[in-house]
Amino acid sequence: MSQGSVVHPSGRMIVVASGKGGVGKTWFSISLAQALAQAGRHVLLADADLGLANIDVQLGIKPERDLVAVLAGKMTAAEAATRPPGTAFDILVGHSGSGALASLSTATFDVFLGVLMAARQQWQDVVVDLGAGLDLPQRRLAAAADILLVVANEEPTSLTDAYAVIKLHGLDKPRGVSRIVVNMAQDRASGQRTYEALRRAASLFLKRDVPLAGIIRRDGKVREAIRQQVPLLTGFPTSAAALDVEGVAKALL
Repeated sequence: MSQGSVVHPSGRMIVVASGKGGVGKTWFSISLAQALAQAGRHVLLADADLGLANIDVQLGIKPERDLVAVLAGKMTAAEAATRPPGTAFDILVGHSGSGALASLSTATFDVFLGVLMAARQQWQDVVVDLGAGLDLPQRRLAAAADILLVVANEEPTSLTDAYAVIKLHGLDKPRGVSRIVVNMAQDRASGQRTYEALRRAASLFLKRDVPLAGIIRRDGKVREAIRQQVPLLTGFPTSAAALDVEGVAKALL
């Protein structure tokens, strides 16, 4: 059982979104959760891509308890949360084959959203790895975030989808807080150019100022950590990408 019994009345939910797959969102979510935990925060990482169970696959674990049991009312989030070996954060995973987020009934989705929001009372940071897509469930979770982190890279399709996430978030939560994370940048200058392209579009067409949360440089150690099924900050703590994620976490503190 996790250490999720501590009460944190001022906890926050950090939702990590991209609009599309393939931009490293799940890897980043895992790394951010670990970086925040190593900075002394009490952290829960929740997999909102229910049917794919990407988080436990990337970490190489098979939790006996998952979100499905929580949604069925069989246990609480604190009872279902698991702490991966060698880490300082808890995880609440989906269940492979349990169905995508969009397939949940309205009532079940409301329970799911309530579980995540209530978790802020037990963990200081609830990092939610939001599944790809721009459907209503993803939009509702993004709107519920205290901080929305939009992950993008330099690919045109990634920029288009990230812009769409920012646009919909502005419609759903006009005063919501969103920030941009540029992933897989060739270098900091390249990452800055990618950010500026998104920032200008949001400012010009949406009248929104979306700050930069951080730039994550392209790093072969990321692929190696995923292959080894270990968190990057555990396997390669001094790698460029690990240091960049720690910078994002520090900014969030």
